[in-house]
Parts: sequence; C-alpha cells; structure tokens
Amino acid sequence: MFHGILLYRKNYREHDMLVKFLTAETGLKMFFVRGANKANFKMAGDILPFSFGTYEGTLRPEGLSYISSGNDVKHFEQISNDIYLDAYATYIMTLIDAAFPEGVKINDWFNRLYYALNMINSGFDAEVVTNIIEIQLLPVFGVAPDFKSCVICHQTNKKFDYSEEYGGIICEDHFNMDPHRMHLDQKTIYYLRLFSAVNLKKIGNIQVNEKTKKKLRSVIDKIYDSSVGLNLKSKKFLDQMNDWKINLK
Repeated sequence: MFHGILLYRKNYREHDMLVKFLTAETGLKMFFVRGANKANFKMAGDILPFSFGTYEGTLRPEGLSYISSGNDVKHFEQISNDIYLDAYATYIMTLIDAAFPEGVKINDWFNRLYYALNMINSGFDAEVVTNIIEIQLLPVFGVAPDFKSCVICHQTNKKFDYSEEYGGIICEDHFNMDPHRMHLDQKTIYYLRLFSAVNLKKIGNIQVNEKTKKKLRSVIDKIYDSSVGLNLKSKKFLDQMNDWKINLK
C-alpha cells in the first residue's frame, strides 16, 4: 500500500499506460498500468489527472512499479475543470518532478505538494502558491539564495535589494557593491522573503496586487533562467496562457 499524488500519465503501447506518482513512502515512482486504455478499465477513475489517495500495488526499488487497485482515491476537481488552475498545478508538479530523482523519500515535499494543490483547488491564488513552491525549491536545485538577511552584514531590518552576484539580498548599506542588483521595490522584497519561509500548512490568505505579481514573476524567472536552467513545457504553456489573458483584457 502507498499514498500517492498523480503527477502525470502517458499512453504506453496500445492499451497500457505509464503513470507517475509522488508517493509518501518512496518519493517519485513510475507505474506500469496494464490495460488502462481499454474500455471499462476498472481503475479508470483512480488514475485520472489530479488524483490522490491510497493505492495497492508493488513498489520496486528500480524500474517500473505496479498498481493493482485504488482505495479512497479523491480528485482535485476544481483544478481539473479550470484550464488556468490546471496549468499552474501541472507546472508545480513537473517542477517537483524535475527537482528530485526517483526512489528518494521526500515526505516533506509530498506534504507541500498536497497542501499546494489543495490550496489552489480551494480558491487560493494559484500564482502565489506557485511562487512559493518555486522559491522553496531553489535549494533543491542547488541554488540557495539568502532571503533572511543581508548576505554581507546579516542585517534583517533595513531596505534590501536582490543581488545575483552575492546570491541573496543585500541591505542599502551595500547597494554600491553590486551595480547590477535588481533594483526591486520593498514590497517585492517583502514577498520574496515571506515566500521563502512560509509554511503552506499554516498559511492564511495572502493578497498580492497585479503589479507586484509581475515583479515577482520577473525576478523568479530571472533566478531560474540564470541559475537553474530548466526548459519545461508546462512553464512555456503557463507563460503563453498568461499572455492570452493579457491580450483578452
């Protein structure tokens, strides 16, 4: 038995399917599901996109694992029925999939993913949730910006800016040390610092205006592009989708 959140699925051969789960017990796992594309497949409802719950099966340390049945499987229905929520949730899941190797237990991130998807499904701002996950995943990718205090003097209560050169925030006393700092306003800095430390399980509602959202999107993209270097289709689609929203206004 294992607890799993379905990340994605793809057809395999004519009648079968490969399904990727993040499991609480053994981290990321790819499962072979025989007959998943056949009519009247008994587990069809258990392996729909955005499914989560308890499953019976065989977890193998290497290679493909197997599912025999689903128990108490639920779905994030609001996400499934909204193309925008779907896009944000899919990006979050592919980002986590890219961050960790298969077969490594990451129970903390299993819980974070569940809380993130549940928040989006419950009406919490999907863009804010996505930003939180992106920032908190940076150390996993080997990029650990210091958002807590000035990386030079460790001040915590002055005006700050983000410095790629120094790998974190620098206070106003040291702005002159990086002429290429990002020149961020203090509201954007506030949310970067908040998002890096916030516990998704304990979070209340966070209201971020559109202007600040754009600045957060810009700085996070810049950090990922320069320091992580991912090329995810889900991120490209999300960016295109947001361009559509702008053009439709």
